Amino acid sequence: MKRRNDQSKIGRYVSEMGKADFEAAYCEAMKLLPEPQETMDIETSFGSVRSYLFTKPENQGKEPLLLLPGRSASTPMWAPNLHGLLKERPVFTLDLLGEPGMSRQSKPIRSSEDQASWLSDALSSLGVRAVHLVGVSIGGWTAVNLARYTPSHLASICLLDPVFVFAPLSLKMIAASIPAAVPIVPSFIRWKMLSYISGGAKADEREPIARLIELGMRNFKLSLPAPVLISKEQTRTIDVPILALMAKNSAMHDSEKAVRETSFYAPHIQIECWPNASHAINGEFPDEVNDRILAFINQL
Repeated sequence: MKRRNDQSKIGRYVSEMGKADFEAAYCEAMKLLPEPQETMDIETSFGSVRSYLFTKPENQGKEPLLLLPGRSASTPMWAPNLHGLLKERPVFTLDLLGEPGMSRQSKPIRSSEDQASWLSDALSSLGVRAVHLVGVSIGGWTAVNLARYTPSHLASICLLDPVFVFAPLSLKMIAASIPAAVPIVPSFIRWKMLSYISGGAKADEREPIARLIELGMRNFKLSLPAPVLISKEQTRTIDVPILALMAKNSAMHDSEKAVRETSFYAPHIQIECWPNASHAINGEFPDEVNDRILAFINQL
């Protein structure tokens, strides 16, 4: 009985057909990315984590970036950014454990400490001294959560409209996300939510990354603890340089308020409000976001 209960607390596909549909879309979306130099399945204390290395010979010896995707997303979501970032740095990506992707959870993740633990395990296996973490949405929370518990591998953190870091989720977003997270809910509701998150831009299955995200939401059952909002006091204890790009038109939270408040209590954080951006900031302004990230880490 205990084993069955534990299995129910592990993220999983709702059917073999759903898993096959997602993985086919994943492979198709990966064609939008440069060819990875290395594909790794890293064993951690909570499961196997899929990671990719993208690099060029001229970037040998430079501290790499490590990109963390958003909820129900995975490595292919970084298609708008990878080519630009590769011009100056080696880039690792990984699929978050417990989310739809090629990572495979094997043990329940019950706390923020567990979330930091598996990511710390993965970073330790990459064979690099330090990385510059870049996280979008829940990937941003994942990055800051790691810095709270195990910052030893971190050179810096760049956050793209992170959730649960500088502001709570808006009530409207909470209401919109509940039905979209239920696999049996009709797909048009998920498409409507994806469009809402993207600032009203049309989202449909003709776009490979949007299709992948919708298939992940439809076919994968999450079993992760709810992220805990990072408090001001906790943020002050993090001794890692942080750049945060907050989207003014984000449906997730009040970005302008977050920027006003954070500028007063966190001197180690550079936080900016991007006036024309939605929560899909990395895809809306890929060149500008890439340039800002690289300028930040190059001046450290």
